[in-house]
Amino acid sequence: MRKSFLKYLTVIIGFYFLSLGVDLFIKSSLGATPISCVNYILSLHTPLTLGMATFVFNLTLIVIEFALIRGIGTRRDKVEILLQLPFSLILGLFMDLNMWLLSDFTVTTYTGAVMMMLAGCLVQALGVVLELKPNVAIMSAEGVVKYSARRFGKEFGKTKVAFDVTLVTTAAILSFVLSGHIEGLREGTVVAAFCTGLLVTLYIRYIFTPDRIRHMMALCRAK
Repeated sequence: MRKSFLKYLTVIIGFYFLSLGVDLFIKSSLGATPISCVNYILSLHTPLTLGMATFVFNLTLIVIEFALIRGIGTRRDKVEILLQLPFSLILGLFMDLNMWLLSDFTVTTYTGAVMMMLAGCLVQALGVVLELKPNVAIMSAEGVVKYSARRFGKEFGKTKVAFDVTLVTTAAILSFVLSGHIEGLREGTVVAAFCTGLLVTLYIRYIFTPDRIRHMMALCRAK
């Protein structure tokens, strides 16, 4: 019971850092991350906050997931998808909380913007690791990639790239339709696409190693 509690707590902490990383990217003004660019555009041109737009977007992805597993999904798959509902709500709340905490924080130089963007990279990657390591749930974006790869018999990595490209393209079209020009897509979007996965790999390989995780779990049980 305690072990399960720690796993879910780790996932929730991961969501907090994930949302903080996304918000740091946006506050840097150097572009939103691929996974948040559609949500960001919606928040700019609708009454929805970034957190609300994120929740609505995730609900859409959950519907897509159920369509993808139709006829091939297991009971475990369905439970995994349904778990994304409360987690999506938590992530959306964290998005708005961090945007509020960062509301008075602005950068006035390009160097400062780059530093904030890089901080966003590090924090977002940490959030992804904490979300994935307990192996209790995945977010809807990863779920769409996972079930698309299974449905169409493609590799996860290639499907992930195609999914990110689709998100960025959708955000660009949506932005142009709503504002007449491209918003939220800049060099930071490209940096996030290339660096987040690399940083996740480095975190797992050198920091969140199996031995260190077992040691931390042993310490928690001892207390």
